[in-house]
Amino acid sequence: MIASSTLLRLPTLSLQTSKVAINSRIFAQPGVGSSGSQPLLAYRRVVFPSRNSINGKVDRCFYTSAVLTDDNSSITAEEEMEHIGILSTDPSLEQYKDHFKYRMSRYVDQIKLFTKHEGGLEEFARGYLKFGFNNEEGGIVYHEWAPAAQEAQLIGDFNGWDGSNHKMEKNQFGVWSIKIPDSDGKSAIPHNSRVKFRFKHSDGVWADRIPAWIKYATVDPSSFGAPYDGVYWNPPSSERYHFKHPRPPKPLAPRIYEAHVGMSSSEPVVSSYREFADNVLPRIRANNYNTVQLMAVMEHSYYASFGYHVTNFFAVSSRSGTPEDLKYLIDKAHSLGLRVLMDVVHSHASNNVTDGLNGFDVGQSSHDSYFHIGERGYHKLWDSKLFNYANWEVLRFLLSNLRWWLEEYNFDGFRFDGVTSMLYHHHGINMGFSGNYNEYFSEATDVDAVVYLMLANHLIHEILPDATVIAEDVSGMPGLGRPVSEGGVGFDYRLAMAVPDKWIDYLKNKSDMEWLMTEISWSLTNRRYSEKCISYAESHDQAIVGDKTIAFFLMDKEMYSGMSCLTEASPTVDRGIALHKMIHFITMALGGEGYLNFMGNEFGHPEWIDFPREGNGWSYEKCRRQWNLVDIEHLRYKFMNAFDRAMNSLDDKFAFLSSSKQIVSSTNEEDKVIVFERGDLVFVFNFHPETSYDGYKVGCDLPGKYRVALDSDALEFGGHGRVGHDADHFTSPEGIPGVPETNFNNRPNSFKVLSPCRTCVIYYRVDEAGEGNSGSKVSQSNEKKIILKNQLQKRCD
Repeated sequence: MIASSTLLRLPTLSLQTSKVAINSRIFAQPGVGSSGSQPLLAYRRVVFPSRNSINGKVDRCFYTSAVLTDDNSSITAEEEMEHIGILSTDPSLEQYKDHFKYRMSRYVDQIKLFTKHEGGLEEFARGYLKFGFNNEEGGIVYHEWAPAAQEAQLIGDFNGWDGSNHKMEKNQFGVWSIKIPDSDGKSAIPHNSRVKFRFKHSDGVWADRIPAWIKYATVDPSSFGAPYDGVYWNPPSSERYHFKHPRPPKPLAPRIYEAHVGMSSSEPVVSSYREFADNVLPRIRANNYNTVQLMAVMEHSYYASFGYHVTNFFAVSSRSGTPEDLKYLIDKAHSLGLRVLMDVVHSHASNNVTDGLNGFDVGQSSHDSYFHIGERGYHKLWDSKLFNYANWEVLRFLLSNLRWWLEEYNFDGFRFDGVTSMLYHHHGINMGFSGNYNEYFSEATDVDAVVYLMLANHLIHEILPDATVIAEDVSGMPGLGRPVSEGGVGFDYRLAMAVPDKWIDYLKNKSDMEWLMTEISWSLTNRRYSEKCISYAESHDQAIVGDKTIAFFLMDKEMYSGMSCLTEASPTVDRGIALHKMIHFITMALGGEGYLNFMGNEFGHPEWIDFPREGNGWSYEKCRRQWNLVDIEHLRYKFMNAFDRAMNSLDDKFAFLSSSKQIVSSTNEEDKVIVFERGDLVFVFNFHPETSYDGYKVGCDLPGKYRVALDSDALEFGGHGRVGHDADHFTSPEGIPGVPETNFNNRPNSFKVLSPCRTCVIYYRVDEAGEGNSGSKVSQSNEKKIILKNQLQKRCD
């Protein structure tokens, strides 16, 4: 972190929302083929002590309660708003103090209202115990919020779809209710039977809708294009899935495997939750990931939307099975030591009327609607509806939705989709974010949405303190990844969305010799101090039809014809596999405090994803993952997969991702070499297409003996085996102790290595017992704080 006088303003970069042509319409999904950039402020690492700080750690001054005070503090919420912690972390935000005070006051006021009228935020977020279908003594009670309805009935299989005997009553808040008594001790509505909410518009027309809080929804598979039906899901105890395994502990750094259950089969079919649990989870565990991020869990009637046009927010996608099947998957993951995050979509909702939430807003005004009315309620690029985050019942619906997935299904956290769209009234459309703070804190900021996200993050961490919550934000809003108690929005991590864009630019537009080491390093380290990032070289974005994966860019058609080990690798394949390994690993090691990979990209899956749609004849051929390719011993896909496994294993052993010590000591443009330290490991990346270096001098922090910890050129990873792994590398002191400018690349020690072209080799320091320093032994050097190479610091200045 640096003083405001040395903050760097990056040049303007445009946010382009990419579009995926689907079924003759244009859908631009947040995170689907997005090419938006994420300009962030780059910091030199200088410690600013924050108020109420101990050893540089920010003391959370208050927790939300009726008066918002910490148990050990006499500071009230009003006083705290005069000393917002985030302003101490970044003094240049001081000029926006009024903005932070306003949104904090809105947040505090909302908490107080919850406490006064609902028993507090956590109780308020138990809306699913009041709305929808719930068992009470002697019957089933059903509640639905539809203030514009003139009359309402409950219909379904249980009454022959005739609601004349099941009319509902409305209270002063627009909530309709009915109690259906048990019959002869049995539920009047059988488990797994279809139900709908029928109501009359102000114009006298009746409409049938799926209950908003429905827990399961299905479609008749025998009728193409049939509308979904709500399903009353209340299995007997003998048919319920009962969790057997505890949640795994929160990892020091998440290594995330992004996955889509439906397309996870080798066959061109919709895969099930149980098939994914039994067949794919073991692969994820074998590759040493510690977290699974599931896409498209919430029910969505249009499969090709990738799960981003949600129709039923409390229901699991019925294509892949039942709620009990999803619980089996999550419990199986926990048994393997894998945490499970859900891709939650609260940024928008499907525009569908018959099977979506949109159908409840007929005739409603803005103040009593799920969505804003008019242009403000419609996302023109996504063809979807936008929530009214200031509405009491919308807050109840969305906050309860988060609690439902945490408590009913034992998810371990969320990746919030489309956060940029939520944060600003312009939704990031045709918007360039240059890093100027005026872009983040102005009338363009949607404070209603910001307050909702603050409430959501506070709630999640109150319910599950070890939850992992990630923001998909391309704008880089300062404070998004700081605690709510400091005035931040409260996310644990943000996705480093600019990183894959940089790799795409290089692969599309630059020859190997045009790659700039300083620019690569800069792109990977350009993030806000104290706000953690999840780095990734590619996600599902690049795998979608119309885009290209890194492997596709590198090897193109030779992914199909040149991957046999029975013949010598062509120059294209040799280069492709080498750079595939290097790009993914330098992104992991230098790009953030966590790492993400999309299903199949770890072994260079040769096909893009194309969901069944009108444009491809409703084919499932490309909606799959060809696991057989990595399993066939004589195909080269196994080499990229093996290196992916080794990358994750290295972090397991040395915990470098969670280390705050990150030092780029050399970005040599002539040599095409990047040298950096993360934790006590020394990383040497040689991107030169032809030149290898024998006796190449690299700087390091600690003196001693170093050996190879990981080598991308090893034969087991499809390399050429040029680096000896049994060689000892002894350090030599550099310059005057304590005077960095006299050292070698500002490092107090150095050693020499063999650095073959297009390889990365990582070295660990051997202690006296001859073992490597693992994560538990990471140096307590005073250089723990992340710093950049001297050239980059000058660039900041």
